[in-house]
Amino acid sequence: MFDLNEIYEQVLFECLGAEATLKSASLIAAGNHNQGIQLKSSIGAFFLKLNFDHERDILTKEANGLRILKKSTFLKVPETYGSGRIGDYNYLLSEFIPTGRYQLDYWENLGIGLAHLHLTESNRFGFEEDNYIASIHQKNNQCSNWADFFIEQRLEPLAGKAYFDKLIPLEFLKKFQEIYPKIESIFPDEKPALIHGDLWSGNVLSNSSGEPCLIDPAVYFGHREMDLAFSRLFGGFDSLFYESYESVFPLESGFDSRMGIYNLYPLLVHLNLFGSAYLPGIERIVNRFVK
Repeated sequence: MFDLNEIYEQVLFECLGAEATLKSASLIAAGNHNQGIQLKSSIGAFFLKLNFDHERDILTKEANGLRILKKSTFLKVPETYGSGRIGDYNYLLSEFIPTGRYQLDYWENLGIGLAHLHLTESNRFGFEEDNYIASIHQKNNQCSNWADFFIEQRLEPLAGKAYFDKLIPLEFLKKFQEIYPKIESIFPDEKPALIHGDLWSGNVLSNSSGEPCLIDPAVYFGHREMDLAFSRLFGGFDSLFYESYESVFPLESGFDSRMGIYNLYPLLVHLNLFGSAYLPGIERIVNRFVK
């Protein structure tokens, strides 16, 4: 049985070697299953994410996502130093990002940076491995058709899980599935783009220089409008962000009318994680497309 200081010391040793000795540890974020800790060591400060009661590879998959983002955008993305498991804890050690006030061009840079990320393309939707969005398993089997991918690997697994867990009744599940034949005609035909995958305001930071920094990704090659739709689901993004994005990579017309279909996925994620408070939002979208 490890105490927390032993875990912190072992993480530093496994990721950075014997020269990194622990000076102090401060809890800076906590949730039901995750803790965020600032570790001050003999060679600098680091951010440690600890996770318990989840799959053993959850933070390793997050580290892989951070690394591919870092290679694919000029936006700030934390450097990763190692991930694994000690005792009952999964861990990810990464660069500590001190936060600060936005620069005047913060939103413009974020929009341009996201557009450049989306210009990283693939021939197939999906990813080289499955990963997670929050604590939910995210299938990424590669597929040449976005509508098929979206239905089979995003909507249907989570709608089925919600039904199994008695979060939605059978009658509504059947109505939800009536959307599927309509989906292909709704989406613009675009190449698979590398997306952040969990782009809400809590996953974008302003660093000490006021520059935007991306964290906590759920990456895959998908339709780029997924990120933009998710960014509008809970708000928090300035209009300059969207204007700057479109100055680099304009959207096809009609995005507002199809945005709700994209957001069925994050709403299903929240339904499965947090319960039936998210069901009315799903019902409103479905009722717009299925009479």
